[in-house]
Amino acid sequence: MRHSLLVRITHWLTTVSVAGLLVSGVAILIAHPRLYWGETGSFETAALIEIPLTLTYGHSGWGRYLHFLSAWAIVLTGVVYVVSGFVTRHFRKQLLPGTSHYEPLQRWTYLVVVFALFPLIILTGLAMSPAVTSVMPWLATMFGGHQSARTIHFFAASVVTLFVIGHVTMVIVAGFAARVLAMITGGREAQEHV
Repeated sequence: MRHSLLVRITHWLTTVSVAGLLVSGVAILIAHPRLYWGETGSFETAALIEIPLTLTYGHSGWGRYLHFLSAWAIVLTGVVYVVSGFVTRHFRKQLLPGTSHYEPLQRWTYLVVVFALFPLIILTGLAMSPAVTSVMPWLATMFGGHQSARTIHFFAASVVTLFVIGHVTMVIVAGFAARVLAMITGGREAQEHV
């Protein structure tokens, strides 16, 4: 499989961003491992879900900064990728039945992650931001409140994490070195090794 330069660049930028989001998301979660529904939630109120993590105070500051930086990096990378994908017909060539070497489950999973889960994660992330919701209060309201947005954000991010684990597993099973080489060089050298 050959990959264009833009696909390769956006793939690796997304990889670095997802790693930053996962590490920082865990740091934020450890600082408050409880999920709520509605507008507010605190240690004094009943939690919808208590995640069995050791509570660690004072570790969410750097986590929030890294999360914010990684989030904007993945959003900008995603916009470039999606716009380019429509312009170059990448999605049409790779995702329509009969036009791709990918299995139907792979295509559908990819579509759900790119066009449903990522937008949901972005919107719920924005709905948790006081700066954003001070200008667009309807954003938090459409999810049922700030804490509801956080809970939805957590579950959507968990599904994307499972997708990443599945993706990496499939790359390993299909031939890790050849697949990674193809994503670095565009596929020419990897095809020569087959």
